[in-house]
Amino acid sequence: MEINKIAVIGGGISGLSIAHLLGDKYKVSVYEREARPGGLIKCDVIQGNLYHMVGGHVFNSRRQDVLEWFWRFFDKESEFTKSIRNSIISMENGTLVGYPIENHAYMMEDSMRKKFIEDLLLIAKNRDYDSINFEEFLRKRFGDTLYTEYFQPYNEKIWRRSLDKVPLFWLEGKLPMPSVEEIIYNNFVHVRESKMVHSTFYYPRLNGSQFLADRLAEGLNIKYNANIDKIRRKGKCWIVDNEVFDKVIFCGNIKEFPSIFSNSLDLSSFEEDIEELDFHGTTSVFCEIESNPYSWIYMPSRLHSSHRIICTGNFSPLNNSTEKNTASLEFTDYISKEDIDRDLTKIPFSPKYITHTYTKYTYPIQSIHTRKMVGSLKKELFGNNIFLLGRFAEWEYYNMDAAIGAAIDLSKIITADLPTE
Repeated sequence: MEINKIAVIGGGISGLSIAHLLGDKYKVSVYEREARPGGLIKCDVIQGNLYHMVGGHVFNSRRQDVLEWFWRFFDKESEFTKSIRNSIISMENGTLVGYPIENHAYMMEDSMRKKFIEDLLLIAKNRDYDSINFEEFLRKRFGDTLYTEYFQPYNEKIWRRSLDKVPLFWLEGKLPMPSVEEIIYNNFVHVRESKMVHSTFYYPRLNGSQFLADRLAEGLNIKYNANIDKIRRKGKCWIVDNEVFDKVIFCGNIKEFPSIFSNSLDLSSFEEDIEELDFHGTTSVFCEIESNPYSWIYMPSRLHSSHRIICTGNFSPLNNSTEKNTASLEFTDYISKEDIDRDLTKIPFSPKYITHTYTKYTYPIQSIHTRKMVGSLKKELFGNNIFLLGRFAEWEYYNMDAAIGAAIDLSKIITADLPTE
């Protein structure tokens, strides 16, 4: 019997993962519009230094199936370093406070520390944790002082909106939920970030997350520089780049989906909702910075627009040329070179500009209706042998291990009806 054929649109981490997961049961072809794999995890080498063009991608997971699948492709001992996450918050006045901030009251300025203690007493008295939006959650869980001095300015620089407009469910699973007792205990014993869940990570010794993409691309049938702008129906099958496939897994951007399938599917009931999906981009500024021991530096300061420094130069010694220590500064959305230069003079650790990249789509933003809409679209597409997978196909705030996990879950759905031998 002829093996079914599957087209995967997009060679980022989601497309690469699902291609491997289905490769032993289907003939899989991956179509990638760029000249190399990786999507958001691509890296460049600039002046001998490794530049993460978007973010600073590292690996770990709470899911055992993700860990087991991932380590099939790599040698943990020889190809990776294991690091303890060491993050710091650089307050507007220059004070460095440990991360997460609620566990490091002893590092705050005295006046801020006293106000925080008062907030904890009020929280302990009220015990009202129910919240309907991000602002309410932060105030009720951590108090007004931390909200005003850190959570609000930091998150508003990222999301570019009032935090009462950010739905809480969208960040579910990504937020700390400490009780007052836990916060007090953590401050008494000076608990470090390394004692917390997801506090360690694995990072390739050479070439960073581009190494991950390149390795996962090995053995796959990938067609590069393939910009798939139309997919046509042929009976129950689909024509991609003049080849017939039984199924299509779309790992691209859902905003492009209606035009790609415009001649084959009636998506009129979804088009307006898809058009209105909100998002942010990222301007990633690659810099030389002062030597430091940190992995991430969070910056709530209102004096400049950048919200964090990702010290990718500290992830592996091979990320830096001999004379530099490098990092990526993140700005939400587009920022001009003139504004970058102005802001760099106000940012701690003396960053010196090397290059920068603007990426239009990095953060999908959900409304209270997004998951229901995408779920309805998935259900309709399922009957047509089309599947959505990935951060921008599903409009989910996936990190790398979550994207792999979603691919594992989808592979089980797709192969569920296959006959067993």
